[in-house]
Amino acid sequence: MENCQKIGNSALGNQKGREFRPIMKIMDPNRTIMGTAPSLNATQTIKPVQCPVCKTFNPIGVMFCVDCGLIFDRALDGDAFGAPTVLLPVLVDEAGREFRLQPGENVVGRAGDVALDDGRVSRRHALVVLSDGAVAVCDLGSTNGTKARGEAVSGEMVPVSDGDELSFGGKIMRLSLPGEAGKTSVGVSGRTAALDSAPTLAVPVGFLVDDLASFPFFKGENTIGRKKDNAICVPDAFVSGFHAVLRVGDDWVLEDLGSTNGTFVDGEKIESPTTVDARSALKFGDRTFRIDLAE
Repeated sequence: MENCQKIGNSALGNQKGREFRPIMKIMDPNRTIMGTAPSLNATQTIKPVQCPVCKTFNPIGVMFCVDCGLIFDRALDGDAFGAPTVLLPVLVDEAGREFRLQPGENVVGRAGDVALDDGRVSRRHALVVLSDGAVAVCDLGSTNGTKARGEAVSGEMVPVSDGDELSFGGKIMRLSLPGEAGKTSVGVSGRTAALDSAPTLAVPVGFLVDDLASFPFFKGENTIGRKKDNAICVPDAFVSGFHAVLRVGDDWVLEDLGSTNGTFVDGEKIESPTTVDARSALKFGDRTFRIDLAE
């Protein structure tokens, strides 16, 4: 016993000056337990907000759609993921590119809601208003004017319909209303009507050819530039985003669109629309093309 007490006293003596920590602690079940605060480094799952109109996925916390501008606190009731898509009218250029019109006022111009990178178009060229399914257009004092169905448009609103041709300073576009252009032709009997002739593919008039590539061009307007939206996309650093346009009809007319490095025909820089033919050498930036006619 004495030995046990000595050992015990010796063990307790070694604990002098140290904090006594019990081996087990009985937790009070009624006591609130503080957890660890969330870490900024922890991965968190955030569900994006999908617009019920245009179906664009938006960042969490935004009050309106970053694409179509729909204000979410006025959005449609119900599950946005199951809401039907609302089709909006579009302006379609001669290259087939679509420019969506939003409800209300749409400014058309080089610095407008409908942005047209074309030297003939003013910064704020025209106004297209979409209201209750109807579309109207007016000019905003542009330099080269606005036309609807071939008639000049002034500062007063002019109603336009599906398929109408609109000209913004010579930039030709067509209005396409939702559901109209894509409808299948159906006869009164309920059967699909027969076409007068089989559909055909567009046939190129010729090709712009250099040592690196060959680009087909077609009847109508052929935009040329570095951006992929062009009919002829030339991936070269010296070529501007929208560099020039080649209009093919009874005559072939080449026009520079305010490019940085200029457009040249047979070594001469052009300052205005210039007629070209199959013998012309066309230079855009640092690349020179010859013309090969289609067989």
